[in-house]
Amino acid sequence: MDKFYHSVKLEPELCKGCINCIKRCPTQAIRVRNGKAQINSKFCIDCGECIRICPHHAKTASYDKLDTIRQYEYAVALPPPSLYSQFNNLDDVNIVLNALKLMGFDDVFEVSAAAEIVSEATRSYIKTHESSLPFISTACPSVVRLIRVRFPNLIPQLLPINPPVEVAACMAAERAMEATGLPREKIGVFFLSPCPSKVAYVKAPLGTEKSQVDHVLAIKEVYPQLLAYMKAVEDDAEEISESGKIGISWGRSGGEASGLFTDRYLAADGIENVIRVLEDLEDQKFANLEFVELNACNGGCIGGVLTVENPYVAEVKLKRLRKYMPVARSHMGDDAQGYVPWTTGVQFEPVFRLGDNMMESFARLEQVERLCKRLPGLDCGSCGAPTCKALAEDIVRGEASERDCIYYLRENLHKLSKEVSVLADDINDGIKGGREAFPILMDYIRRISNEMTSLDSRMNEQENDD
Repeated sequence: MDKFYHSVKLEPELCKGCINCIKRCPTQAIRVRNGKAQINSKFCIDCGECIRICPHHAKTASYDKLDTIRQYEYAVALPPPSLYSQFNNLDDVNIVLNALKLMGFDDVFEVSAAAEIVSEATRSYIKTHESSLPFISTACPSVVRLIRVRFPNLIPQLLPINPPVEVAACMAAERAMEATGLPREKIGVFFLSPCPSKVAYVKAPLGTEKSQVDHVLAIKEVYPQLLAYMKAVEDDAEEISESGKIGISWGRSGGEASGLFTDRYLAADGIENVIRVLEDLEDQKFANLEFVELNACNGGCIGGVLTVENPYVAEVKLKRLRKYMPVARSHMGDDAQGYVPWTTGVQFEPVFRLGDNMMESFARLEQVERLCKRLPGLDCGSCGAPTCKALAEDIVRGEASERDCIYYLRENLHKLSKEVSVLADDINDGIKGGREAFPILMDYIRRISNEMTSLDSRMNEQENDD
């Protein structure tokens, strides 16, 4: 299993080499080299911000197609609560659930029902582990990956409970095997995802050896077809839903925390806000907290890049939908107990370390600091790195050179021009013989030509970006 599997992909033929993505990436995982963006898989956390910001649609998310359900004798859909927020005037989630069955799924298991079980398990875990507070939600894979690679001191604070999608997949697969008598390999479990990080989670899960989700579909791909089937659902649709307010609320920011029945929580959404909260948590700036809910997408899962609705409009729809629902309809029984806790831990991955050991890292850090003093400190992005410090780190790693900085090129060009001018004066004054000085002069001219070519290229790229 590839621990650095990613759903976010780059389409090189669509990339124009602009620097929008490198400025937006929260982990500085993107560089522009030779006029094309490149994604460092070790740094990427699949938050999807590059997909959201790219004006040329060169960043995409990989996911499965709907016709994959034909590969199985029995297919189960796992709709998340964020799916319900995509439709206008929806007042009964059973319409969506029945439409999924008309679409070709044999069964439907709500992720919101599993979310209520996870909420109950979280309340119990917090109550019995008060000495280790606060706990950080592990429902957002991008946040867990971010902590794993950048905030190692916070790993012990991660709530060791599987996300609702995993609990739902385990329970759905078990129910399908009992109902059909089919072996597990003939049953397909499909999650309808609002974001690329859930796709990456399924391929490289955290907290469990192997995910029980077999395939991930994008909400934006399923949505148009689902609309048509929803119109075909009769008014007396089959009662399928098994979730209430707590489960449905998980689709928006603060929804998970509200199901813990405590006011000692913090909820933040948007990856930049998440990073600020994690930095403050690491510095122990918060007191008397029990729980920290963090979502990489603005608004929570309803703001994922694989959804279709504006997240603020989606939040209004979700609030309206849950208004007359019971508080909860699913509770943790014996059948769910084995699926809730993590079975494996999360290990720190020092991907940002400059060296293979502590001494080498410190030595390279000193090199970075010296380089930063020579670089202009403008963080313009014209070099293909998001900041001057990032460029300095790339140079130390052997992945870039100072020549990538157009300001360095310009300064170097001026120095060469002055040297040529002095040499020309020397020749005219007869200090050096013309024949002896000629090769030196030609070497300077060649160097100036190379610098000019590189500088022109850099300046043209910057003008195109502007």
